[in-house]
Amino acid sequence: MEWTVCLKEAIAYMERNLESELDIGAVASHVSVSAFYLQKGFQILTGYSMGEYIRSRRLYEAALLLIKSDEKIIDVAARYGYDSPESFTKAFSRFHGATPSAVRHDPTLIRRFLPLNLGIEISGGNKMDYVVSPMWGFKVIGFERVFTYENAYAEIPKFWDEICEKYCNHTIYAGLAPSCPEEHAIIDNCIGEYGVCIDDIGDGRFRYLIAGKYTGGAVPEGMTLYELPQGEWAKFRCTGPMPDALQSLNTEIFKHWLPGNPDFEMVGSCNLEWYSCDGEKTDADYQSGIWIPVKRKEKDA
Repeated sequence: MEWTVCLKEAIAYMERNLESELDIGAVASHVSVSAFYLQKGFQILTGYSMGEYIRSRRLYEAALLLIKSDEKIIDVAARYGYDSPESFTKAFSRFHGATPSAVRHDPTLIRRFLPLNLGIEISGGNKMDYVVSPMWGFKVIGFERVFTYENAYAEIPKFWDEICEKYCNHTIYAGLAPSCPEEHAIIDNCIGEYGVCIDDIGDGRFRYLIAGKYTGGAVPEGMTLYELPQGEWAKFRCTGPMPDALQSLNTEIFKHWLPGNPDFEMVGSCNLEWYSCDGEKTDADYQSGIWIPVKRKEKDA
C-alpha cells in the first residue's frame, strides 16, 4: 500500500473504531504495515504518537457526548474504553483542564481535537544520500531492552547512556583493558555500531538492541543474538552531530522519500541505525545512517 494511502487509511480506521478496542497493532494489521514503521512515520509526520492521538480523539468525542446527551459519566467512560469513572475523570481533566461535570455545565471549557486531515509533501527523495542494494543476512549481538512506541524517543537515548556508563566510560573509553565478559564482547564485536529496532512482540512494544556484528564466541549472560534477514536494503547516510543529524534524516525519509516513491516500499519487522566507529558523535563531520529493508514495487503492465 502506498505510504500516503496507508497513513490516511490508518487515521480513518482509528476514527471508525474510537468506541471499540483499539491498539496500534490492530491499526498496523489493518493497513498491512509494521507497527514500528507506522508509529514512527505517524509521529514524525503529525507530531503525535498514535496512542496520544487515539486518547485525545476519544476524550474530545467524550466531551461532545457529555454536552449533547444526558448519558451518565460512568457510561461515557465505558464507551470510550475507561475501566472506571475515576480513571476517566483523571484523563479527562488532564486533557481538557476541567472535570466531566464542569464541561457538561460549561461547554466553553472543551479543548478541541478534531480528526487529522493529513497532507504529505511528495518529493521522492531524489537528493537524499542513499543506496539500495542487496545485503547478506548477518547476526548481531547486543544489549536488549523492550520499549513502548510512546516512550521510545525519550527512553532509548537513556538506554545508550546507561550501557556506556556501566561498561565503557570508566574502562574501554579510558583505554583500559576489558574487565568482564560484556566488555570483551563490546570490543570483539564493535557493539555500538548499530541500534536495531525489532518489531516482533506486539502489544504496542518493540525490542531494541545496542549491537554490533557478531564475530563468534561466547554470548555473555544478559546479551542477545539476532539475525538480520537477507534482502534489499535502503541505506541512508547523513553527516553531523548526534542526535540531531539522525533525527533529521528520519524526518526526511518519512516525509520526502517514502511518500509517493515509485520504486520501493518498506518490508520486514526491523531496521538499523548505523553509527560510525570513527570520530566523536558530537563532531560536525560525524557519519551515521539508517538502514531499512525494502522491496521493489511491481510495475503495472
